[in-house]
Amino acid sequence: MESPAPVRILTVCTGNICRSPVAERLLQAGLDQVLPGGFEVRSAGTRALVGDPVQPPSADIIRTFGGTAEGFAARQLTGKILRPVDLVLTMSSTHRGEVLQLDASLLKRTFTIREFARMLDVLQEREAPDAGGGIQPGGNHHSDRISANTELWRALPARAASVRHLALAPEAADNDVVDPYRRSDDYYRQMEDELAPAIISVLRFARLNVPS
Repeated sequence: MESPAPVRILTVCTGNICRSPVAERLLQAGLDQVLPGGFEVRSAGTRALVGDPVQPPSADIIRTFGGTAEGFAARQLTGKILRPVDLVLTMSSTHRGEVLQLDASLLKRTFTIREFARMLDVLQEREAPDAGGGIQPGGNHHSDRISANTELWRALPARAASVRHLALAPEAADNDVVDPYRRSDDYYRQMEDELAPAIISVLRFARLNVPS
């Protein structure tokens, strides 16, 4: 019997060595705790420093929050990488535009990570009375849970977009995560401050809505 497909998430920044690896590795670590085998998180850069490892300050952030930076190599974003993806989470609105230049069919599945996190918070708040039990799949097997979870996440972008008007940022810049590359530690701390809450919101939504 063929294994059910995981939810495929791609995080995108510029060089693929500072922001998107933090999102990739921390989302993967957290989602593995929610539903092992249920999610596959990768990353890429619009102007990637191909083959480079994660920048040391970003690697420190990954380790601090329980992920691993080992075995990472930056890669260039391509149409081929985008083709099988269920959800694209970019670090800025500019990156979102660059993703859509490569594959316009991803229009309804591509968000900045901070915007997407706010949408999930709104969804969770609106649906709180029904939350907690998750989707009930047809059976109790792990593969049934993965299949039901993938179905939920493939439908999620449309649900999230339906509450976009309730999740608007006060400023357009609040949708973006600052680029700390070749800048001081203060910028890495700002990146952490902007990115960590968004990651937590995504993980919380996954936990509260995991099929039981």
